[in-house]
Amino acid sequence: MTEKAPVFCEKYCIVCRGARAGNPICKAIQNLELKIFGKEGCIWGKARTRYYGVTPDEEIPPEKKK
Repeated sequence: MTEKAPVFCEKYCIVCRGARAGNPICKAIQNLELKIFGKEGCIWGKARTRYYGVTPDEEIPPEKKK
């Protein structure tokens, strides 16, 4: 069985989406979250990191988009 793509961090999380789009308030909140939870972030960020191989503060490279 194939693993489903973790869509929350990528499409629905206000903080992560805003930070990746360049919003400075979201970026500050995300940086705090990454310091608290670790480099991969919250549970949805960890799932995104496992699936795509990039942390929540990084864009998904085009070749890794599924």
